[in-house]
Order: sequence, then structure tokens, then C-alpha cells
Amino acid sequence: MASSHRRGLLAERRVALKYEQLGFVILDRNWRCNVGELDVVAVRGSTLAVVEVKWRRSNAFGGAISAVGPLKQSRIRAATEAWLVTCREQSQRADLSIRFDVAAVTGGTIEIFERAFE
Repeated sequence: MASSHRRGLLAERRVALKYEQLGFVILDRNWRCNVGELDVVAVRGSTLAVVEVKWRRSNAFGGAISAVGPLKQSRIRAATEAWLVTCREQSQRADLSIRFDVAAVTGGTIEIFERAFE
């Protein structure tokens, strides 16, 4: 059986492929800084999607979406600000709209919650 870390990486890969199928271009995966990590950063037109990927075997304990509480959301926002500092091309766009999605991977199913938090 694959380790939890390996399953998480596979889930992130599957989510990135799903976003590509939806017309997004993947700009970064597993981007890390001192305040946190961004699982997937993707752009389509003027929309920048920052995606937190949560893998769960089942929804028995509230599912993947319930794992992205206020503290995690705060870390994702801070990491996004740091990412934008390093990615001048995106941060200087006047038309850029940032949304925070959660991609819940439960078993073999991917469910995307667009604008899961502000």
C-alpha cells in the first residue's frame, strides 16, 4: 500500500491534470516558502486559481473540505502573497482575479470547490 505522502502527491498530480483539462495552465505545484505551501497554482485567462488538494479515503470524518479551516486558509493566503512576489508576471496584471479552490480527492473521485474561501 502506498504511503499517505505518496497518495497525496498522486492526488495533487491528478488534480493538476483535471485543471489542465478545464483549460488552465499549471504555473506551480508544491511551491513552498517559510509561511506555507501551495499545492497547485493555475491560471486561465484572468483567473488565478490557488488550489489546496486534500486526499481522503472516505468522507467518514467530514471529508477533505472540512480539513481546510481558518488557520489553513490564513497560511494559504500568506503563501499566495509570497508566491506573487516571486511571480512578477502574474502579480503585475491589472486584470488578475485570485480565487482559492479546494480539490477534494475522495477515493477515486475529484470534487472541486471553486471559491471555497475568500
